[in-house]
Amino acid sequence: MIHIAIVDDEDIYARKLSMYVRQYSQEHGGDFKVTRFRDGDEIAEEYPGGFDIILMDIQMEFMNGMEAARRIRERDQNVIILFITNRTDYALQGYQVDALDYVIKPVTYFAFADRLERALERLRKRASRSLVLSLPDGILRLQVADIFYIESDRHNLVYHTVNGDVTVRQKMQDAEEALSGTGFYRIHKGYLVNLAHVDGIRGGDCLISSRALPVSRTRRSEFMNVLMNYLGE
Repeated sequence: MIHIAIVDDEDIYARKLSMYVRQYSQEHGGDFKVTRFRDGDEIAEEYPGGFDIILMDIQMEFMNGMEAARRIRERDQNVIILFITNRTDYALQGYQVDALDYVIKPVTYFAFADRLERALERLRKRASRSLVLSLPDGILRLQVADIFYIESDRHNLVYHTVNGDVTVRQKMQDAEEALSGTGFYRIHKGYLVNLAHVDGIRGGDCLISSRALPVSRTRRSEFMNVLMNYLGE
C-alpha cells in the first residue's frame, strides 16, 4: 500500500487531489491510502511518519508548505515531497528540501498523474534495491525485500532472511544507513526490522518472522505511529 498525505487548507483542492488519486488507482492499479492535513503545522509539528508521498500546498494560513517540509526533513529524509502551488517562484525553492517536483494550480489530472508516476517510480526503485554483504569467503547479494530483520550479535550482525540467516561483521549504524528509505525501522539498539514483514505488536514486542522482538520503551510510541501508517490502519 502506498501512503499519501495531502496537505492543503483549501477543501476544493484537497478533494480534487483525492479524486485524482482514486482515478489513477482505477486506471493503473495500486492500493493507495490518503490522509488529509488542513495546514502545514498539522502535519509538521507532530509528524507521524510512515508516509511514502506528501502532496504539499505551499501557501497556507498557519505554516507554509516550505517551512513544513523543512521540519519534516529533520525527521524524515526519505518521504517524497511534491509541491502543489500557484507560484513557480516558490516551487523552484523545492531543491532546498529535496522536493521531487511540483504541480501548478489549477491542477489538471494529466499533470498530476505524470508527477505521481515519477514518485511511484522512485518508490519502485527503492523497493527493488539490494545489498552486497562482505563475507569471510566472498560476497553475497541480498534483496532488501527478502530481509525480515537484522540483529546485533556482539561485533556482528545477523541478517534474518527468507533464505536463512547470514552473519557478517558490521555495525548496526552502517546497516541502518544502507537501508535508509527502504521501509526499515530501528525498534531497539539491537534490532532493525523490515516493516513489510511485521505481523503486529503485542505488549512491548514486535512480532516478526515467528519471533517476538523487544521494542525500546523510548521508541514504542513512534514505532506504533510509523507502523500504523505503513499498514494503513
